[in-house]
Amino acid sequence: MKHEHLPHIDIEGFYQFVTFRTHDSTDSYLKKLSLQNKANSEIQLDIDQYLDSSQKGAYLTGEALAYLRDFLISKDGILFELVAFSIMPNHVHLLFKPNEKLVVVMQKIKGASSRVINQMLSQKGKFWATDYYDKAIRDERHFSVVYKYIKHNSLKLTGSEALASPTMRDSSFLHDVSRNPLPRFYGIYED
Repeated sequence: MKHEHLPHIDIEGFYQFVTFRTHDSTDSYLKKLSLQNKANSEIQLDIDQYLDSSQKGAYLTGEALAYLRDFLISKDGILFELVAFSIMPNHVHLLFKPNEKLVVVMQKIKGASSRVINQMLSQKGKFWATDYYDKAIRDERHFSVVYKYIKHNSLKLTGSEALASPTMRDSSFLHDVSRNPLPRFYGIYED
C-alpha cells in the first residue's frame, strides 16, 4: 500500500489539523516511513515522532520562530480562523478553519513565510517540503484530542527550546528572543 500523496480533504466550514515540515527535514528514513503498510494516521504519528527528535531542517528557532509565530497570528481572520499551533524546530502543527480552499491557504502560508525565513537565514531555494498532512476534524472529541496534541507537542523539547509559557494570547508579538525563549505553542483556550 503506497501512502505518498493521499488526497486532501477540503470541506467548507470544517476545522482542519495540518502538519507541514521544512524541506531539509525530509530524508530517506522519512520517505521509508511514508511507504509503510499502516494506516495513514499511524504513519503520520511515526513521522511526527521522528521529526520531534531530528535536527535535520531545524531552522524554526530564534528570529525565524518569532517571525512565523507572528505571521500565523496575523493571518487569523484573513486566511483562517486560528485555534492553535505549535512550531517545532523542523515542522508546524496547525488547528484552524480555512476561510478559503485549504490548498490556497497552505500555498499562501508556505509561500510568503518561505521567502522571509530564507532571507533571515541567508539561504535560497525550497524552504518547506512540498506536501503537508491534513485531517478534517470529525467531531468535538476529535477537536479536543487534536488541540491537546498540539498543546503538548512542544513539551517534548528540552532547555531553551521548550515551552516557555503556557499562553501566547497577549497582543505583544515582538519578543527579545535572545533573552526570553519564545513559546512554541499558541492556543485560544489558554488563560
